[in-house]
Amino acid sequence: MGQVKNQKLMEQIARKIKSLRGKSGLSQEAVYHDTGIHIGRIEAGQSNITVSTLDAICTYFDTDLETFFVEIKK
Repeated sequence: MGQVKNQKLMEQIARKIKSLRGKSGLSQEAVYHDTGIHIGRIEAGQSNITVSTLDAICTYFDTDLETFFVEIKK
């Protein structure tokens, strides 16, 4: 079975990650330096992010997956 993509959800996740980063005043490079995660393609909605990576990003920005998705659905 191939990878399933939900483009709308990927774009919502991308916007939320970009918002979290913007509120923190951090560059993509700074996030990469601190986490080892390249978020450029994720923020562009071009990468189908894994739950593990999203959890790491949430932890980095001091939030959790539940809060992250509740805020997306608003």
